[in-house]
Amino acid sequence: MSPERLAVWTDFGGVLTPPISHTMGTFCAGQGIEPAALQEALVKVTARYGTADIMEPIDTPLVSEEEWLDQVSEVLAADHGVRGLRLTTLADAWFDGRETNLAWVSALRLARARGAFVGMLSNMVPTWDAHWRRMVDPDELFDDVLLSFEAGHRKPSPAMFALAAERAGVPAGRCVLVDDLAHNCAGAEAAGWTAIHFTGTAEAVERLDALLTAAGDSPALEAVPATHAAEGN
Repeated sequence: MSPERLAVWTDFGGVLTPPISHTMGTFCAGQGIEPAALQEALVKVTARYGTADIMEPIDTPLVSEEEWLDQVSEVLAADHGVRGLRLTTLADAWFDGRETNLAWVSALRLARARGAFVGMLSNMVPTWDAHWRRMVDPDELFDDVLLSFEAGHRKPSPAMFALAAERAGVPAGRCVLVDDLAHNCAGAEAAGWTAIHFTGTAEAVERLDALLTAAGDSPALEAVPATHAAEGN
């Protein structure tokens, strides 16, 4: 009996897009905010929700993005003198000019052509849903898409990985997470998955190729350019 196919679950932000640090820097420049001031405000507001993960309040969600941004704006005004900033959503500013990692898209297509299940597993803010779908075609690229705001779970919780394995129809030992955040990779490994910590496209492609080859899939992935168009690393 042949082994079950691999299920490859890719993250979105920082993997299919440039690094979050690049996106945050572009956002701050566009809004005229010092990155350090925004980071301090985000940390302060996030602590109100009993977490240190700045995206957790809005990607499960625990609070609406609009209310969360009101709280961040109030802290920026009170602690940093940043006044007149009243965003209702980060989506437009966050996605404006954001580039798709086409090299990784190509690698995912090739993995799927080799017989792997390919899905997207992302901690996603509800109001950002339409925006990322304009960057990649989920119907063409993925067998499934699992988003935190729909699932009620988020990486790195065990429940999120259990649900993803169930949706892929394979045991945890046949699941692979590709993610730019080390704590998400650690959570996947604790759930019995294999994790590829995404620090660059070329290395991730090489590691994915090795996993698919070991699983008996062929042919090998073709060479893929190493960077995002705007990755800068």
